[in-house]
Amino acid sequence: MFDEMTERGYQPDLIVYSTILKGLCKTGNTDRAIRFLRLIEDRGFEPDIVAYSTILDLLCKKGLLKEALKLFTELKVKGIRPNVVAYSCLIHGMCNSGQQDEATRLLNEMVDNNISLDIVTYNLLIDALCKEGTISKVAETIDMMRKQGIEPNVVTYNTLVDAHCRDGMVSEAEDIVDAMIKRGIEPNVVTHNALINGHYLQNEMDKAKRVFNLMIEKGCAPNIVTYNTMINGYCKAKRLDETMELFHKISQKGPIPNTVTYNTLVQSMFQLGKVSTAWEIFRKMLASGQAPNIVTCNILLDGLGKTGHIEEALELFQVMQNSGLGLDIVPYNILIDGLCKAGHIEVAKELFHQLSDNGLKPDVYTYCIMVNGLCKEGLPHEAYRLFGSMSDNDCSPDSCYYNVMIQGFLCNGYTSKATQLLTKMVGKGISADIFTAILFMDLIVHSSKSILL
Repeated sequence: MFDEMTERGYQPDLIVYSTILKGLCKTGNTDRAIRFLRLIEDRGFEPDIVAYSTILDLLCKKGLLKEALKLFTELKVKGIRPNVVAYSCLIHGMCNSGQQDEATRLLNEMVDNNISLDIVTYNLLIDALCKEGTISKVAETIDMMRKQGIEPNVVTYNTLVDAHCRDGMVSEAEDIVDAMIKRGIEPNVVTHNALINGHYLQNEMDKAKRVFNLMIEKGCAPNIVTYNTMINGYCKAKRLDETMELFHKISQKGPIPNTVTYNTLVQSMFQLGKVSTAWEIFRKMLASGQAPNIVTCNILLDGLGKTGHIEEALELFQVMQNSGLGLDIVPYNILIDGLCKAGHIEVAKELFHQLSDNGLKPDVYTYCIMVNGLCKEGLPHEAYRLFGSMSDNDCSPDSCYYNVMIQGFLCNGYTSKATQLLTKMVGKGISADIFTAILFMDLIVHSSKSILL
């Protein structure tokens, strides 16, 4: 449409150009947006800081931080003064990519350039500090905020509550909630969700339930995140009556259960050996219109394999391959593990060798599974041959691999080979696990001479 307008002699002004640029950024096409920015410049217009900020935001959201910083430098060279929005885009991008030092540098640059920081920018930095594990530095940042006349808002407090809860400091998080209430800021659903999650992480589901009931009493409606956290906690605690009570409640009254809800329930039922219940919940998921994702499929695959339903697992895997989901190594590892544990080592080997045909490489966990399966079937030499192929797949043996391999040799009576591997493992600075150590001690006790000589 734009090309058609210009062909007919219409000369757009900067407002039109800026509107089109904003639209291109919303489509997420960085190349087209930057080309259009250059077109604006070629037509004799100078894009303002709003136009640049729009592209900076897009580049940062796409993780193209190097390009964003280059554009940021370019606009400063042109004499365009960055505003708080431009800086916030970059700081947000740096924080999300774990570059907290760069984010702090930009923040200090803002202060040096007398650019007033707003609450959004401070909240981004506080969130980054919390994620970095430097909660102690947050107090300094809040002091800096207050000196500039900016008070923490509900987002600030929620960030702090969540960080303390995730670090196991739920009591301290509750003190922060008390402080926010004293300052006239009401806890919202995000605040309560953080506290519930904190109690769940500490296996304190009764305390989580008290927070859940309290938020309802205060008129704060739980959302699906609240219910999912509660359901997950009850599942982990094997409190099935309370799990299903909550599930039936949201199924009837809302909020609508989502994929996370169903995945949690299906996985829990498989773990408890309730295969028919797991399938019943999965059927409810399909009937509700919630589309299973790759996580759902992996949960089903794992559950079927671990409960001995190998034929069904193989059928599901075939469906997954034909569905165009784009399978990575995870479902292969799950199925190979199930096949090995069920004694179907030949099928497992066949699936292992199919990996390269499907453009995949085995990881260390794949090798551990195969080695364990081969050794249990009395095929330690085949397992050792796999050891030699690891480097071909850019894979290095780790502690798990060495211990599984050594245990396999010991259990099959290959003491000398196991000792050689132990020496190699120790030489790489890797320690034997408790089971490997017990097997060696048992051999030493029952041997007339030390096997380590």
